[in-house]
Amino acid sequence: MKPDDPLLKILACPLDKGPLHLLAEEAGREEALYNPRLQRRYPITDGIPQLLPSSGEQVPDDEHEELLKRMAP
Repeated sequence: MKPDDPLLKILACPLDKGPLHLLAEEAGREEALYNPRLQRRYPITDGIPQLLPSSGEQVPDDEHEELLKRMAP
């Protein structure tokens, strides 16, 4: 998925219905969508976002801080 993909504008977290941020593939981590409000990461498998509530994983506080820095413009 590319950062300018129009699909990103309409995708929402299945839990709070808020926007998600694209996390590019990096350092052995797969591409994912991230909800910083709930600290949940949703995987993107073969270009398809997995947005079922059960697909998301809770991110620990230290990793959350790192992800916020990556998302900052």
